[in-house]
Amino acid sequence: MKFNALLLSATMATASMFTVSAHADNSTRIAATSALGSVAGTAIGKQMGGNTGAMIGSAIGGAGGAAVSADRRNRTGAAIGGGLGGVGGYAVGKNMGGTTGGYIGSALGAAGGSVLGKKVSEDRRADQRKYKKHSKKYYRSHR
Repeated sequence: MKFNALLLSATMATASMFTVSAHADNSTRIAATSALGSVAGTAIGKQMGGNTGAMIGSAIGGAGGAAVSADRRNRTGAAIGGGLGGVGGYAVGKNMGGTTGGYIGSALGAAGGSVLGKKVSEDRRADQRKYKKHSKKYYRSHR
């Protein structure tokens, strides 16, 4: 229990440092806050509901951390990626290395998933802009 309290306070302290010194839409910041949120969610969920609670907590923590640090346009994609990555990382880490492996896997999965989700949102938006640009030219030239 002391380890979890220490882990949670270190997470909160680090998250507050990132919040103060961060600028908008930095992938490193999104990965770090999603990882910290996922670890905190995993620790709290494990205390409240065992392994199932830890999986739910890692999803909520990873999604929340990514959503807080991502910009408005990429928030949903980063949150979905952080949540899914946190759960997947916890499950794999728990099977490979026990409880500590679950925490590490949760952090790595949420970090990678949130950055990947952000990138997918950016690419999707760029494709939509490209399509709209070409469709206007086509429409005007064949009227």
